[in-house]
Amino acid sequence: MEGLLRQPEWRIIDQSAVGIHFHALQSFGTDDTLCASVGAGEAPATARTWVHHNTVVLGIQDTRLPYLQEGIQFLKQEGYQVIVRNSGGLAVVLDEGVLNISLIFPEAEKGIDINRGYDVMWQLIQNMFADFPNQIEAREIVGSYCPGSYDLSIDGKKFAGISQRRLKKGVAVQIYLGVNGSGQKRAELVKQFYKLAKQAEQTKFAYPEIVPEVMASLSELLGRPFTIADVMLRLLNQLNANSDFLYAGQLNEYELGLFPGYYQRVIDRNEKIADMANKKG
Repeated sequence: MEGLLRQPEWRIIDQSAVGIHFHALQSFGTDDTLCASVGAGEAPATARTWVHHNTVVLGIQDTRLPYLQEGIQFLKQEGYQVIVRNSGGLAVVLDEGVLNISLIFPEAEKGIDINRGYDVMWQLIQNMFADFPNQIEAREIVGSYCPGSYDLSIDGKKFAGISQRRLKKGVAVQIYLGVNGSGQKRAELVKQFYKLAKQAEQTKFAYPEIVPEVMASLSELLGRPFTIADVMLRLLNQLNANSDFLYAGQLNEYELGLFPGYYQRVIDRNEKIADMANKKG
């Protein structure tokens, strides 16, 4: 676990301060670009941080909801833009109090098994908040949105979820961290989305029954008003402790060549899904 976190060098691409000028679709195109680049040995292990304002990111399964258009309409009325991501999971809320971290590794000869990818992110978050006595658990929190076996929680309340994306010998382990704001309020938004998008219809897929009280932010759980910058500093300290060389960078020339193609794929996928939702509506 520590072995994967330990890299000869870590490049950090910090996009946490450009949220309002940076569309979430660009984020997923960027992570795919980084997977391909790191996997091809054209860049070192990379950590990317990003914040998006008032965006609900749906999973592929969410696009099969029988009344998807009604759900999307509600989110838009509440001031959220809606996109569909290309990694696993279900609907999550992003806003200025949620920090996203992507760790992109090269998949070496033996490969990185899925649990190992999840474990390294769990370990990183534990290390970042090791000065608090609170235990950070990784287990499914029933009643949360986008539930999974690696929900991160304190005292049974979820503050983060992890997903993975594998592409071209690169592995992106992605986490959304509820840093501040109300976890419960975010969960209430997603609960209402499912209520409107599913209604009383029977579906093959079991969508989560959301209990807003089981979600909170780190600020709420640790009793300290964290900012995104506070958490960024903790992340940088950990990356620095786990490498011989940590540096801030942007996309290199190779990646700038790849990005338009990967970004276009994300746009095309979202347009296709939007068309499906409109037909359903």
